[in-house]
Amino acid sequence: MNPGRTYTLTDRKGDSTLYYQLIRKLTDGLIDTFSSEAVLREKIRNASTWKGVLSSTSRRGRHVRKILKEMEKALATYLTGVEEHLHGLSLADRFDQTLRATRWQYVLYMLEIELTNRINREGFSTAPWRMALIPHCLRDFRNSCQWKAGEIEKECAHCDKDCFASRGSELLERYYIQPYISVSMDHRRLFGQLKAEHPEMGVLGIACVPELVMGMRLCEGLGIPAVGVPLDANRCSRWMDDCLETTFSLQELERLVEGSV
Repeated sequence: MNPGRTYTLTDRKGDSTLYYQLIRKLTDGLIDTFSSEAVLREKIRNASTWKGVLSSTSRRGRHVRKILKEMEKALATYLTGVEEHLHGLSLADRFDQTLRATRWQYVLYMLEIELTNRINREGFSTAPWRMALIPHCLRDFRNSCQWKAGEIEKECAHCDKDCFASRGSELLERYYIQPYISVSMDHRRLFGQLKAEHPEMGVLGIACVPELVMGMRLCEGLGIPAVGVPLDANRCSRWMDDCLETTFSLQELERLVEGSV
C-alpha cells in the first residue's frame, strides 16, 4: 500500500503489527507513572488541545514535553509528510481541526486511541446494543461497490470478499456488532438519536487517526463507550487529490472485540 498523506502505520509489506506492539509498549511504560489510565489520558488530551502546555515551565508542562519527545522519536517512522501537508494547506483548511493536526498532536492522538480502547473496552463489550462505522475508502476500488441501504447508513452487500469493508463487516457480524459504511452523516446528531433509542449502546469506529480521536471524544461526551481501530493510512479525498483505497488491521480489530460475545 502506498503511504498516507500524514501517517502510515504499515511497513513495506503492508503489515502494521510493529506499530501496535510499539504503541502498547509506550503506553505501558507511561501508565506506571500515573494513578490510572484515565488520569494519563486526561493529561495527554489536554496537551493535544492546548499548545501552551508545551512552553509551560510547570511540572505538568515539563512532564508532557518529556513524554512527547520520547514518543515522537519512537513513532517518527510512522509520521510521513505531516510538515509538507501543513505547508500546503489552504487558508480555509487551516481552520479545520482535523486537517491542521501537527506532528506532536498525531503522537498524542495515537496514545489517546490506545488509552481509550483500554478504558472503554469492557463498557463496549458489555453494551446490549453495539454498532460500528466503517469508512467507504475501505472498499475495493477495482470493482463497483454494491452497498445497500441500511437502517442507519449504508450496509455492506459482501459483493467482493477481498474488500476490506466486507472483511471487516463479516468479522464484526460474528461478534454481533452491526456494521455500517459511513458515507455522509452528522455523527453528533446520529449518536444523539441512537443514544435516546438505545441508552446502553457501544460504538466502534474505524477512521484515520485524527478523525477517530474526535469521534471517540464525541461519544464520550454523550456517555457512549467507544473503541476504535485507526486506518493504516489517510488516503481519502479529504487528504489526497482523489479518494484512494486504504486498509486497516483485521488482527487488531479482532483483538479489540474478542471476548465480547
